[in-house]
Amino acid sequence: MLFRQLFDCEASAYSYLLASRPGGEAILIDPVKERLPQYLQLINEFDLRLIHAIDTHTHADHITALGDLRDVTNCTTIMGERSKADCVSRRVTDGELLRADGITLEARYTPGHTDESFSFVLNPARPQAVFTGDVLLIRGSGRTDFQGGDPHASWHSIQSRLFTLPDDTAVYPGHDYRGWTMSTIGEERKFNPRLAGQTEADYVALMNGLHLPNPKLMDVAIPANLACGQPQ
Repeated sequence: MLFRQLFDCEASAYSYLLASRPGGEAILIDPVKERLPQYLQLINEFDLRLIHAIDTHTHADHITALGDLRDVTNCTTIMGERSKADCVSRRVTDGELLRADGITLEARYTPGHTDESFSFVLNPARPQAVFTGDVLLIRGSGRTDFQGGDPHASWHSIQSRLFTLPDDTAVYPGHDYRGWTMSTIGEERKFNPRLAGQTEADYVALMNGLHLPNPKLMDVAIPANLACGQPQ
């Protein structure tokens, strides 16, 4: 499989390009507008046809490249069924499968960071990886204090929807701020300080006590991303 993890330094955001082979169909997860030339370079160099561009949720800290990719590549833009972005081509439901030339992703509704967050499981019949967006981070979890976020929902999404995957399932988050690139479900269950050995009440108290500042681009990014990153 052709797999590339791409990083945007400004937002500390990861994007993921997946294809079964050079010359085949591809999927891109959580693309950042400023990185569009990089995505197109890889698509061209590997002679790929981008089929799906996916946002795991409405991002508050960067602008998506969904609309630009749709215009340039004629791909299908995808978000979860609860997204308020009317511009997307397709809204997936919990358990729905996305396919592209030998690659299968299962959409899993994992609210908590936002009320419309989805994760995507690679090869759900024998899970290889899960792309968690901002719900589960490496040794952390996404904040729950805006866009319909809810620490109770976050706890249940992680414990019941993600930690039920096999221990060796690779975890690829939407962000990392400390230089981590990947983890596994088993690692996070055992070592994530917000989750390991904690109760739901502990977790909720911790998340409600974070008092983080709003992302600096929030007032710009959310309206832009509801329009798939394109000016209105």
